[in-house]
Amino acid sequence: MIVFSAISLSMLLILGVVMYYRFSALSRHEIIQSTQKLMEQTSESLENYLVSMRQISDAVYYNVLKENDLHDQGNNIQQGMNLLYEANKSNLRSIAIYNHYGSLVAAEPIAAQKEDPNITNQEWFEKAVDEMENMHFSTPHIQNLFDDFSRRYYWVISLSRVVELTEKGVTQSGVLLVDMDYSSISRMMKHINMSNNGQYYYLCDNNGRIIFHTQQIQINKGITKENSKVTAEYKDGVYDEVFEGERRKVIVNTISYTGWKLVGVIPYAAFTHGMFNIRYFIVMFMLLMAMMLVLINRVVSVRISSPILKLNDSVMEYEAGKKPEIYIGGSVEIRHLGYSIQQSYEQIDILMQEIVLEQNERRKSELDALQSQINPHFLYNTLDSITWMIEGERNDEAVSMISELARLFRISLSKGRTVISIKDELQHAQSYMNIQKIRYKNFFSITFDVDSAVYSCCIVKLVLQPILENAINYGVTVMDDGGEIKVTGRKEDGNIILSVADNGVGMSEEQVRLILTDNNRVHKHGSGVGLVNVNNRIQILFGKEYGLTVESELDEGTTVSIRIPAIPFTEENREILEKGHQYLLKNGIIDHEE
Repeated sequence: MIVFSAISLSMLLILGVVMYYRFSALSRHEIIQSTQKLMEQTSESLENYLVSMRQISDAVYYNVLKENDLHDQGNNIQQGMNLLYEANKSNLRSIAIYNHYGSLVAAEPIAAQKEDPNITNQEWFEKAVDEMENMHFSTPHIQNLFDDFSRRYYWVISLSRVVELTEKGVTQSGVLLVDMDYSSISRMMKHINMSNNGQYYYLCDNNGRIIFHTQQIQINKGITKENSKVTAEYKDGVYDEVFEGERRKVIVNTISYTGWKLVGVIPYAAFTHGMFNIRYFIVMFMLLMAMMLVLINRVVSVRISSPILKLNDSVMEYEAGKKPEIYIGGSVEIRHLGYSIQQSYEQIDILMQEIVLEQNERRKSELDALQSQINPHFLYNTLDSITWMIEGERNDEAVSMISELARLFRISLSKGRTVISIKDELQHAQSYMNIQKIRYKNFFSITFDVDSAVYSCCIVKLVLQPILENAINYGVTVMDDGGEIKVTGRKEDGNIILSVADNGVGMSEEQVRLILTDNNRVHKHGSGVGLVNVNNRIQILFGKEYGLTVESELDEGTTVSIRIPAIPFTEENREILEKGHQYLLKNGIIDHEE
């Protein structure tokens, strides 16, 4: 789920960024297009206004001045100028005619000219004289030619041109001046400069001089600057520029007849100003999509992981020994995996059963092999002793020895069983020792001190005899005055301890260390089975934690102890032990009392 969510959110983030930049580009394009349309409309309005001013100039020149002589028809000229002024006075401040010396010829409205206005040095006059073939538009300035009794000052834009004046039939050049009211242009420009996002428009001439600007006063005072001189060199179009560290778009539109440049400035901040709603929409859209994707990923991950978790739980329960049915569900792949695991466990169970059977057979074979190692030397010696007794007419002793031998072999055979009761094992040991005492003419003594509580427990048969045989051969018979052998038995912490102790010659530490580990030692006397044989048989049946321990000191004697679990002797327990299930008893799977 984490991986899917991370991938989904990453893709969603990329999508959001792409959408934002796409919307941003579209918004920028729309802003530029709307700005261009607004500038085109404003340019048309300015052009219409300037055309009307040019038409007034043409009317004064062609309809008034060309048709009348200054000397004889001065009143006609004044009346014609008055008619034109009255018809357009909402957009005009004055109409004036000057001769080439700068003297006022006529003016409308009729006003008194200021003293020595120095007409020939006025910029509008100089441009008209220098370029006689063109009309010239000045930058905004305060009109300073005529006295206004209202004491008011007006900003005007002067349209000037060279005209021909006729006086008494003589033609001379002069200058026609039409002062347009700057407020009309100012209103047009202020109308489009209503944006609050930092976007603005200004008007300049082809030399970069400002005609209108929203911060014109600050520019004139040098408080702020405008890149108008560079912009005046631009052709119509859209430009990227950096001015005073600010990136912005500049749109240029040239006004016909004048060379003026209408310039729209769009700071890049204006593009992001209108993107708030789009950003809000994209963020909300991404949050909604993220929630939906997380929910979908959760559902998908649960549908994928839930069968896997159930399969894992059933496998863990199986490994814990509960052996439930392996979960099979989910997608095709997971069902196939469940079937494969189930089949694997079934095959493992079959193999385990086969291994257990093989191990049981092997254990039985090992026990039989160890059992068969009993040397018949003891039997030969016993039969020889019985023969000597009969020949010596010691019939009672011979009968007693034969009876003990019969009991010994009855227990030894035990109907082919490996596990017998401790009581029977003790009876077998007593019969064996009775025979040996007769053979050795009571050269040693034997005592049995076994707690009756252990009689009814299980033991491997024929484990005491080899130990007693070693005690006789290696312990007491080599002594001059015979010796003592003592057999004890008790229950201790759920185990049974059977011990065979003698007061014979004992063994060294090295002999004690090797006696249970070296199975290749050559025995001088006895059966040859050895204590290694007995220890192996006990461990095969009951486990590695059970078996023999040997304690001995030279000239002090030897004690051999048998440690086995206290398992009640029942037919069921005997069969279980002989089938190799001693680990069930050891782990408590089968209760000892059962």
